[in-house]
Amino acid sequence: MSDMPKSIAIKEEGPREGFQIESADIPTAQKVALIDALSETGVKQIQIVSFVNPKKVPGMADADEVVRRFNKKPGVEYSALFFNTQGFERALSFADRLTVKASLPLCASETFLKRNQNRTMKENIEALHKQVEIYKARGVPVNRGSVMAAFGCNFEGEVPPQRVVDLIGQIFEIAAAHALGINEIALADTMGWATPLSVKRLVGAVRERLPAPRINLHLHDTRGMGIANVYAGLEMGVDSFDSSVAGLGGCPFARHRGAAGNVCTEDLVFLCEEMGIETGIDLERMIEAATLAQTVVGHPLLGHVMQGGSLSALRAKARSAA
Repeated sequence: MSDMPKSIAIKEEGPREGFQIESADIPTAQKVALIDALSETGVKQIQIVSFVNPKKVPGMADADEVVRRFNKKPGVEYSALFFNTQGFERALSFADRLTVKASLPLCASETFLKRNQNRTMKENIEALHKQVEIYKARGVPVNRGSVMAAFGCNFEGEVPPQRVVDLIGQIFEIAAAHALGINEIALADTMGWATPLSVKRLVGAVRERLPAPRINLHLHDTRGMGIANVYAGLEMGVDSFDSSVAGLGGCPFARHRGAAGNVCTEDLVFLCEEMGIETGIDLERMIEAATLAQTVVGHPLLGHVMQGGSLSALRAKARSAA
C-alpha cells in the first residue's frame, strides 16, 4: 500500500471510445452535449474524436463538425486520436481548438496491427520514423510512447511481458534517432485480456527495464476486470489512467462482440475517493455526464456508480439521522 499514489491523472476518452463503436446515427449535437457536460466535471483531458477513415469507422464521420461545435473550457485539454499523416493534418487544422501532441505507438500483435492500421510491424516502424520528421517540422511535441494489445490479443493469444519490454526498447531507439525525450509509456489492454496479476507483472517488468518514464494504463472492461486492474496498477504506483464515462466504447477492430470501453470514469473516481486518492473530478457531475451518455446512445451502459450513486448522500443522511 505504501506505493499508492496520492493523486492520479485521468484522461477521459468516452466521446472518442464511445462514438467510434456506437451507431453512426447519433446526432452531432448530442455528441457535443456530452463533451460539454464532461468539460464541467473537473477532468483536465478529454479525447473527443478520432480522425480516421469514416468508411471503416462510420461513427467518426462527423469528427470535424464535432470539433467545430463543442464549447472549449479554459484549463481543459481537448485532443483527437490519429494514426497517419492525413489524420495528423486534420488534427493540426484545428490547432486553435485541440491540443495536438504526437506519440510513438507500437503494437504487440502484428495481426491486430494489420487490422487496425493495415501495416506490418516493419512497415509501422518505418512509418513512425517518417511521421516523427513531419511532427518535428510542424513543431508538434513527441514525448509519449504506447504499446497496443500489451496484455493479450484475440488473434494471437497471450502476450509475454518481455515482448512488450522489447517494443518499449524500440520506442526509445526511435526516439533517440530523432533526439526525442520520452517521458510517458502507455500500456493498452486493447482487447480486454488484462487481469490484476498480469497488470502487476507487466508494470513490474517495464519498471525493472525502464524505471524513469511515467506509466499510463489504458484498461478495457471486457471481462469486468477494469476496476480490479486499476487497483492493481495503483498498488504498483501507477498514477495515470485513461477512462471512459459510463464505460462507453470498445475497439471496432478487436473482433469481440463483448468488447467494452475503457474502465468506467465514475467508477474509477469513486474508487480513488474512497481510498483518499485525489482525482480533481467532481463525482456527482461525472455521474450526471454518465447518465447523459446512456441517454445519448439509447441503451444501458456498464457503469456501476451511475446506477448506485456515490456514498456522499447516504453518509450525509445517516449523519442527519444520528
